[in-house]
Amino acid sequence: MEGWRLLDLYVADAYTQMALDEAILRAVSEGEAPNTIRLYRWKPSAVSIGYFQSIEEEVDLEACRRLGVDVVRRITGGGAVYHDYDGEITYSLIAPEDDPRIPRDIPESYRVICGCLVRAFEHLGLKAEFRPINDILIGGRKISGNAQTRRRGVVLQHGTILIDCDVKRMFTVLKVSEEKLRDKLIKAVEERVTSLRRELGRKVSFLEVRDALIEGFERGLDIELNSGEPSNYELKLMEELRKRYKSREWLFLR
Repeated sequence: MEGWRLLDLYVADAYTQMALDEAILRAVSEGEAPNTIRLYRWKPSAVSIGYFQSIEEEVDLEACRRLGVDVVRRITGGGAVYHDYDGEITYSLIAPEDDPRIPRDIPESYRVICGCLVRAFEHLGLKAEFRPINDILIGGRKISGNAQTRRRGVVLQHGTILIDCDVKRMFTVLKVSEEKLRDKLIKAVEERVTSLRRELGRKVSFLEVRDALIEGFERGLDIELNSGEPSNYELKLMEELRKRYKSREWLFLR
């Protein structure tokens, strides 16, 4: 069984988190880092937008400033996501494209990687299902969204696991096209989105979810996760990349 590195429950701001994902991707591509699973939390809470999105169309920047919420652009596609420090764990998987466990076909690779999350939810006693191309549902409601990029011969996929969900706060920091539709949208999203707390009917600890995710990735990919730390090379790269992620030029790229 192959050993992969686990970077465990790393807590940092949005710019550091996105910079570290990209730093590891580069290090893996250069043969300077092993295949890696990373579990992390966003402090302070943040909004991340997809690479192709316009920040001014998607995010209420004034509300983010008022609430102390970071805003960052990802290198992956997809939509705007609110990451709550108290309500979410995010994972990243970073591995070479030619790793036999990761299908070359992108939709199929989502199925395989998201299948690890389905196993994690099963470990918590919940029946989850993968919905192509990149969502996981419990009882027809979304509990995880995922995004992927392939660069330098490396796959980076990251995604969210909702432990608790504050939909009202989400719609305070994300833009709603029609203000008068806000209450209707909140109600609609509350019907379409769920969380572990809602499904299990109790408070769920981050460590419990961490343990389930480790089990899910180990069983789903037939690997052994070994706790590690970012290398000095990765940390140096991260510091350089963090400046770009925090820059106005990157944030307002589109």
